[in-house]
Amino acid sequence: MKKYAVIVAGGTGTRMNSITPKQFMLLHGKPVLYYTLRTFLDAYADMQVILVLPDEHMDAGYEIIDAYFGHDRIQVTIGGPTRFHSVQNGLQLVTEESIVFVHDAVRCLLSTALVHRCYEKALESGSAIPAIDSRDSVRILTPEGNESVERSSVKLVQTPQTFHSRILIPAYQIDYKDRFTDEATVAEAFGIKIQLVEGEENNFKITRPLDMILAEQVLQKET
Repeated sequence: MKKYAVIVAGGTGTRMNSITPKQFMLLHGKPVLYYTLRTFLDAYADMQVILVLPDEHMDAGYEIIDAYFGHDRIQVTIGGPTRFHSVQNGLQLVTEESIVFVHDAVRCLLSTALVHRCYEKALESGSAIPAIDSRDSVRILTPEGNESVERSSVKLVQTPQTFHSRILIPAYQIDYKDRFTDEATVAEAFGIKIQLVEGEENNFKITRPLDMILAEQVLQKET
């Protein structure tokens, strides 16, 4: 089945204390975004990528594509005011029945194996959300204060959140709500049961300087 990866790259770099958005910062000599794009393009020969960028950073995105990939399998579109609206814009370029991956551009260390795992699960059940176990103790706030939660019952959600297009595209026609923090919450609001798959420890989101250091170490071990 046709495959589309909607890569959402709307970060501003605020928490990195940098004027350069984190998706364009250099990691092991190449932009963070390079690694994300490469993994999806390597995962399947028929993968089409839709890169969603803020208007003011479109040129930087094109420069990366021109330098490393070419435009035959990558399209670029403008993001919106929220993640929901950015994904909505990206989905407008999905023109045929397909499996759609939605991924954070700054989760740049995912493996092709994870992409394959999500694809197979979504093909089977309509959705596939990668998640990992919580290694920390967890507490939940209550009206009375807070209370512990059994750690084994908690999952930490990652991307690529993967769906059949017949599910995801109609789901994104509903009105935006503040509680829509990812594609899974949108799909659930549309009445879709979410299926989890095993995520990866290295598939963390780069948001702070320490994350760049950890990502650099991971890449050094791989080379």
